[in-house]
Amino acid sequence: MNAPLSALSTQPGGPRRPRRSQLSDEVAGHLRAAIMSGTLRPGTFIRLDETAAQLGVSITPVREALLKLRGEGMVKLEPHRGHVVLPLSRQDIADIFWLQATIAKELAVAATERISVPEINELERLNEALAAAVESGDAETIAAIEFAFHRVLNLASGRIKLAWFLLNATRYVPEVTYAAEPDWGSAAVENHRRLIAALRDRDAAAAAEHISWHFTDGARRLTERLEKAFIWS
Repeated sequence: MNAPLSALSTQPGGPRRPRRSQLSDEVAGHLRAAIMSGTLRPGTFIRLDETAAQLGVSITPVREALLKLRGEGMVKLEPHRGHVVLPLSRQDIADIFWLQATIAKELAVAATERISVPEINELERLNEALAAAVESGDAETIAAIEFAFHRVLNLASGRIKLAWFLLNATRYVPEVTYAAEPDWGSAAVENHRRLIAALRDRDAAAAAEHISWHFTDGARRLTERLEKAFIWS
């Protein structure tokens, strides 16, 4: 979190500065990922001025981001001291990934019935791009392509409201943390290939099984990471 948010570029031809509500969402996303990955440990105080300087923003979007995280139970306000990171339990991790897996399986089953051949071909194209990104070790590109892959799959289900709920649930997954692990990237590419084959065969049971892998594997990896960081010691 040392570099300014990329969305803040004001260089000619660069992206325009986002609205304040969008900016506070960006800041909340950075802080949420830091908490979920153990970078911000339980009991750590998040200072408004320090965080604003690290992210290259003003204090206002940081304050608004912390209000969002308070509502999610990730931080609490200590009077006269500031916002402190709350503990994250093993059960929290299990619950987060259980919810995502439950929704994702419903979407995968529905997509098996509705997905078009061009959409399956797009999944294949994205997976080949993911394989290339894994080979190059570009974590940010890996995370972006992984998101795009699952977005195509989820929208192909036709269950847009359910896909929206899943999108919100995945806010709690520190995507770049996974993307930085080479063995995760290789495993994800291979799993995607099996998932694409299941979609081509219209095999709903296999599609549900392969999509579930992402969440069981994700929960295991995040739990192990937090254990190694002695979050629960």
